[in-house]
Amino acid sequence: MSAIPEPTPLVVGFDLDLTLIDTAPGFQEVLRALGAELGVDFPAEEMTRRLGPPLEHLLGPYLPAEAIPAAGDRFREIYPAHAIAPVPALPGAHEALAAVRRHGGRTVVVTGKFPENARLHVDHLGLDVDVLEGWVWGVGKAAVLQREGASVYVGDHVHDVEGALAAGVVSVSVLSGGCTREELIEAGTHVVLDDLGQFPGWLEEHLLATVRPARCVGHPVVPPTR
Repeated sequence: MSAIPEPTPLVVGFDLDLTLIDTAPGFQEVLRALGAELGVDFPAEEMTRRLGPPLEHLLGPYLPAEAIPAAGDRFREIYPAHAIAPVPALPGAHEALAAVRRHGGRTVVVTGKFPENARLHVDHLGLDVDVLEGWVWGVGKAAVLQREGASVYVGDHVHDVEGALAAGVVSVSVLSGGCTREELIEAGTHVVLDDLGQFPGWLEEHLLATVRPARCVGHPVVPPTR
């Protein structure tokens, strides 16, 4: 029999906003506070329906181009006072992270969010995360996933799918964000789950399907001659 290869350590990447946490309530509060300072009535609910793109993209339609950098900086500055306490973990988030740990794996959060604010959410909610990488978006997430040796990336947005595919890893999408099942499938995701509550079961099946062929490597058995 051939030697059985050592299994590759499990590393699973997760997006943060609307994948692990429901950022919308806090994001809306910050938009309202920023709008009050700037004299702009931001349509907060509409702007948070499909969170994912960088903040400056979201502010673009409502502010002059030259005002956006300063507005973005101010948003991030006042964010901790308005957006940490009201933001909960999404149902199944802790269980999804625990499922990776149960299989001896590592968890990597790769998010477009400002790193310091992302860390505040992770710490406040006690999310069991090994690595947190912020300010990366779309296909830019691929470099982090490859660096960390991830084999799966879980997100809610079509641009999360783009990052996973660019990294050559399994794209798992959840319907907790603003993207529809059809949009995610069209983007090329490999798996669509209703929510993170389905992730532990999916991971179990995925690992069984991945490991079983490796454990069966060997030479064919030749019957003895008589």
